[in-house]
Amino acid sequence: MESRNIITAREMVYDGHWLVPTLNGDLRLEKPPLPTWITAVAELISPDNLALQRGMAALAAMLLVFYFYKFTRFMPDINPMVATMILCTCYSVILMGRTASWDIYCHAFMMCAIYYLCKGLTLPGCKWRNFIISGIMMGLSFMSKGPISFYSLLLPLLIAFTLVNRPSLKRKWRGILATVILCLAIGLWWYAYIYAFHPEAMAYVAEKESGAWLNHNVRPWYYYWKFFLESGVWSLLLPTAILLPVWSKDDRKNRSYLLPFAWMFIMLVLLSLFPEKKNRYLLPILIPASYLMGYLITIWNERLKYKSVFKTDKIFYGINGWALAAVVFAIPFAAYIFLYQSGYISLTFLIILTAVIWGTAFLLAFYAYKFQPVKMVATVLALFLFAELAAMPSLKNVINNPEINSISQTRDIPELDGIPFYYNSENPLRIEIVYAANRVIRPLKVSDRDSLLQKLPCVVITHQPVKKELPDIWNSADSLFVGTYDDNRWAKTHHRHSNEFVYNVTLLTPKEQ
Repeated sequence: MESRNIITAREMVYDGHWLVPTLNGDLRLEKPPLPTWITAVAELISPDNLALQRGMAALAAMLLVFYFYKFTRFMPDINPMVATMILCTCYSVILMGRTASWDIYCHAFMMCAIYYLCKGLTLPGCKWRNFIISGIMMGLSFMSKGPISFYSLLLPLLIAFTLVNRPSLKRKWRGILATVILCLAIGLWWYAYIYAFHPEAMAYVAEKESGAWLNHNVRPWYYYWKFFLESGVWSLLLPTAILLPVWSKDDRKNRSYLLPFAWMFIMLVLLSLFPEKKNRYLLPILIPASYLMGYLITIWNERLKYKSVFKTDKIFYGINGWALAAVVFAIPFAAYIFLYQSGYISLTFLIILTAVIWGTAFLLAFYAYKFQPVKMVATVLALFLFAELAAMPSLKNVINNPEINSISQTRDIPELDGIPFYYNSENPLRIEIVYAANRVIRPLKVSDRDSLLQKLPCVVITHQPVKKELPDIWNSADSLFVGTYDDNRWAKTHHRHSNEFVYNVTLLTPKEQ
C-alpha cells in the first residue's frame, strides 16, 4: 500500500497527474487522492524522503490521538490520559501511524468529525461551528478512503451514542443538514470530476471494487473473533475490560462503560458482515477498545484510592500485571538467542538492553504486587518509547536485508537516463520494484517481437537472463547486461526470501548493421 501511494504521489509531482492519479503509468482511481496529495506535498518539500512521507501519516495519527483524548468528555469516568496512553501503545495504531498509506488519514479525520458532531448533538441549541467542522472532516475522511470510516467508525458510534446517551435533536436539524451538505460537497466533488471526464474508467473501478468487497479475501463471519490480539501488548487487558465490569451492577449501568462497549461490538458485528476481511480493517476497533481498557484502569485506580478493591479486581489485575512483567522479563533471553548469537547486536548493546528491560519488568512486577494500574500503563508507555527511540534504530539490520542490492542503483547509471523500462507481462511485476527504480516500468508482450523492436532502445527487467526469457529478441538487438538486483527485505537464508524481487536488468539497443 505504501509503495502504491508514494509512486502515485511521485507521478502527481513529476508528471502533473494531480486530479487524475496514475500508478506506474496507468489510471489509479481505486482510492481517493487526499492522502496521496499529502504525500505529494512531502515529495515537493524533500524528494524521495521516506521519513517525511511517513511523518505526514504520523501527523494524521497525532490528530487521531488528540481527538480521541478530547472525546473522553462524553465518558467522564474515564481518565483521558490513561486511555490515550493505551491507544498509543496498541500495535495496529503504531504500525498504521508510521505508514504512508490511506487508513490512518480516513480514521483520523473521522475521529475529529465524530467529536464535533457529538458535541453539537449534546450542547443545547444549534452550535453551527461544531456541525460545520464535523461536515468538513467527514468530507476529508471520504476523500481519504471513501465510505470505509463511515461504515466502520461513524455508523457504530451513532447507533451506540443514540442508544446510550439519547441526545435530543430539537433545534439541531439545520446543523445536521449543514453537516451532510458539507460532507457531500467535499467528499464527492473529485468523484464527480472523474465521472465527468473518465466515465468508463470510473465504472470499471466501481465494479472492480464492489466485486473485491464480495469476492476478495473472503473469510467466515467469525474471522474477527480474535480481534483483541490487534491491541498487541494489551491483548489480555482488553478481554478483562470487556467482561469484568459485567459482574458489577454499577459498572453495567455506567455510560462511560456502556458507550465504548456498544460502540465496539456494533463495529465488530458490522465488520463481520462483509465477506472481505483483513486484520488491518480492525484498526478503528482499537478506539472504543482503548476507552474500555481506560475505563477499567480508571475504576481500579479509584477503588484503590478509596480502599474498596474487590477480590475479583485483585485477581484479574494480578493476572494482567504479572503476565506483562513475565513477558517483558523474557525479552533479553529472546534477544540473546535471535539477535546476539546471530551477530545482529553487540554484547554491550545486549547488556544495556537487558538492564533497561529487566528494570522495567521489576517495576511492572512491583506495580502488580502493589495494585497500581495507572503506573503500570505509564511504565508500558515508557518501554515503548525506549524501543522506538533507542532500540529500533539499532536493529535495522534485523528488519532490513543487510545484503540488499536494490534496483534503485539504476537511477545513478547515466546510460539509462531517459531510457524506458519494460518487464515481461507474463510475470506480474511487484509494485515495490517500481518504487525502488523510481520510474515507470511498462508491460511487454514477449510474443510481440516487432512491437519490442520499435521500442528500442529500452531496458528490460527479467527474472531469468534475457537470452532465455526473450529468445526471439536476442538475435535481433544488441544487449548490454547492467546487473542482477535483489530488493528482498529478507536475507537469502531467510525462508521469506522470494525470487519475485530478483531481476536481471539489460539494456537493449538496435542491432548494428
